[in-house]
Amino acid sequence: MAPNTQTVASNALGWQPQRTPGMPPLVDQLVHHCQQLLQSHSLRAGTRLPSVRQLADSSGVSRDTVVQAYDRLVAQGGIHSRPGAGFYVSTQRIPHKGSSPKNLQAPSLAPDAAFDTPFLLRSIFRQHDGVHFDGSTGMLPASWMDHDMLNAAVRAVGRSAGMQLLSYGAPQGYAPLRQQLSAYLLTQGLAVDPEQELMTVTGVTQGMDLVLRSMLRPGDAVLVEDPAWFLVFGLLRSLGVRVVPVPRLRDGPDIQALEQLAQAHQPKLFITNSVVHNPTGFGLSLPVAYDLLRLAEQHNFLILEDDTYADFVVQPTRLATLDRLRRVLLIGGFSKTLAGSLRVGYIAASPARIQSLTDAKLLSGLTSPELGERVVHRILADGHYRKHVQRLRERLDETRHRCLKLVEHMGLVVHQEPLAGMFAWVDTLHQDTEVLARKAAAQGVLLAPGVLFSAHQQASTMLRLPVAMADDASSLRTLQALL
Repeated sequence: MAPNTQTVASNALGWQPQRTPGMPPLVDQLVHHCQQLLQSHSLRAGTRLPSVRQLADSSGVSRDTVVQAYDRLVAQGGIHSRPGAGFYVSTQRIPHKGSSPKNLQAPSLAPDAAFDTPFLLRSIFRQHDGVHFDGSTGMLPASWMDHDMLNAAVRAVGRSAGMQLLSYGAPQGYAPLRQQLSAYLLTQGLAVDPEQELMTVTGVTQGMDLVLRSMLRPGDAVLVEDPAWFLVFGLLRSLGVRVVPVPRLRDGPDIQALEQLAQAHQPKLFITNSVVHNPTGFGLSLPVAYDLLRLAEQHNFLILEDDTYADFVVQPTRLATLDRLRRVLLIGGFSKTLAGSLRVGYIAASPARIQSLTDAKLLSGLTSPELGERVVHRILADGHYRKHVQRLRERLDETRHRCLKLVEHMGLVVHQEPLAGMFAWVDTLHQDTEVLARKAAAQGVLLAPGVLFSAHQQASTMLRLPVAMADDASSLRTLQALL
């Protein structure tokens, strides 16, 4: 009888630690041994690995050694963790390297400006005197971040990179990071070839700018969600394209409205923040996702999927996963989960589009800084990122529930509760929130009014509140007094 794939693998996995001088550290030995077992299919998909205690006891090593090794294997996509059940061999493998992409000619650019987004950005990033709480930039509190993990990665890169940091780096991005990103996305169900379907960028904003400049021309129509991240509106209007807003609902864009708008405007692109939508915190249901992809095929438009906040949910529903990057371009980054100053992002797209975007990246800024890319690679490869994000997610969930209770007690209305993320989209009912935000700023509390998230800059009673405000009693009292 064939063995049950759900049974525990042999306690020691056939591994014996080597402690002779000159041998690699025990963690590296165990990771390498497991990698060989996975590559040779000696460990079948679905097999449960020995528990940390079992493997540590049978091999004569510390439990911390096993924990670190398992974390690295999870980061590589070879195994995955099931809360309360242990570690299991993953059913998918990291794709093999493909051939290097050919160069394509980068497109020309065309400027036009109507929406004063640069002024808004200067205001947000200006050093303000007397600010006690900043809820306008969309960042988690610095105290929530793992400073020690980041500092350790920076030091490790400084020790190991040596003279290699003096070069420009690779146009498509640091190759080991692309390999690691491929494994990271694979654990979430998206198989991406790191050589042909991935590139790095200096944050999500640069990635979005490259895509828009490469694919749009003045006069083109672009569908956008409403409400949505205000920088999208500014980027589009600077290119002289027509911005066509689509109402955003709890389970995704309004499909009926989108179909009518696509028929009327023949758009080239639809921009969506499908997983943990900014500013509402809504998600994307499978039926809406399939309908959206059907309409994209029917009306021949591409989809740019902003994945900025996807790590704040456990199992995100991505259009890129369902579409396999045929019509969808996926953009993500790590500024929200690691550090705002760590401007490292990525684009996943079809090979032809990655070729074109890489050339556009060369023309606009040569390569992206390899130092930051090496730091992110170190954090992902060491396996620390998964646990860090899990802690952030749990803290956000608890804080969000408290925040929603507090704002409702203040008389604000949450029409539909956010599914996840760092924001609450609340209604003041009777106040123009731009006026409210100006009054709050005068008292040292910076807020993001609904007008910023409107495609047509319409006055709004809506307000985007960071859920971390629940931990700042002073800013809450200021808002309560103004209300």
